[in-house]
Amino acid sequence: MDRVQLGNTGIEVSRLCFGSLTMTPFQAGLSVREGAYLIEYAYDKGINFIDTAEIYENYNYIKAALKNINREDYCIATKTYAYTKEMARDSLDLALKELGTDYIDIFLLHEQESIHTVRGHFEAIEYFIKEKEKGKIRSIGISTHRIAGAMAARDVDEIEVIHPIINKDGIGIQDGTIEEMLKVIEEIYNLGKGIYAMKPLGGGHLIKEAEKAFNFVKSIPYIHSIAIGMQSTNEIDANISLMEKGYIPEDLKTKINSKKRKLIVAEYCIACGNCVERCRQRGINIVKGKATPNENCILCGYCAKTCPEFCIKVI
Repeated sequence: MDRVQLGNTGIEVSRLCFGSLTMTPFQAGLSVREGAYLIEYAYDKGINFIDTAEIYENYNYIKAALKNINREDYCIATKTYAYTKEMARDSLDLALKELGTDYIDIFLLHEQESIHTVRGHFEAIEYFIKEKEKGKIRSIGISTHRIAGAMAARDVDEIEVIHPIINKDGIGIQDGTIEEMLKVIEEIYNLGKGIYAMKPLGGGHLIKEAEKAFNFVKSIPYIHSIAIGMQSTNEIDANISLMEKGYIPEDLKTKINSKKRKLIVAEYCIACGNCVERCRQRGINIVKGKATPNENCILCGYCAKTCPEFCIKVI
């Protein structure tokens, strides 16, 4: 698989990034051994870039995989909600310890909303800058679901990498359109910053048109890498085929589509009720402070498009 320089960071990554959330207890619930095997399988196929986060609770999967991977040839991006020096220190120490590594390639502030949240987290950024000087971090960035967050990445010199939502329908962008997001992303690219997109299939909601959706993101010239969730060897092979050929072979489509799908709601659901109002099938309710699907759910995924926290997924 082709590799590219991630902006001016000096970090070389595969065009495909292993999105590791889907293998965790929050979604597929794979064992550590199963998850590590998938990471190794993807690496052997040319994927040397993985995206994780402290909240995913899957550092142990990656640590197990690193036993059979050349660490110097592998890029690990992780994310934290830290906003103080102490919280940033704890997040870095946890990542280094649980991943069993001496450095993190990319440390991002998780889900930054605007210049205001970046400024509110700047104490953590300052700490990461000092740790970068010590060699414990190679690059600093943010992830964001908002155009205003992308603008912050554009305007704050210390932010070297951005991990934004990019998909053809703009699913999950909370403050505008995909066209508006791409305009800012192009400006970020022209500044020499690294860009790796998230949710090219809209968190699973564009999976029925996966080829069209993935090719849309792949065709954008100012995106260095695309992170996509993978929870089986079939999905890894399908995503590699999408990246290299632009389509999924029919036999892989059959295997992937045969998997029984389900709707899940993350623990951070705020019980706003938007999904309940949107569902025409009466397939979801608020139960004990959390959106909960019921027997009427037809897995259409329409409810997820109204979720302000992007916590509903069909997997």
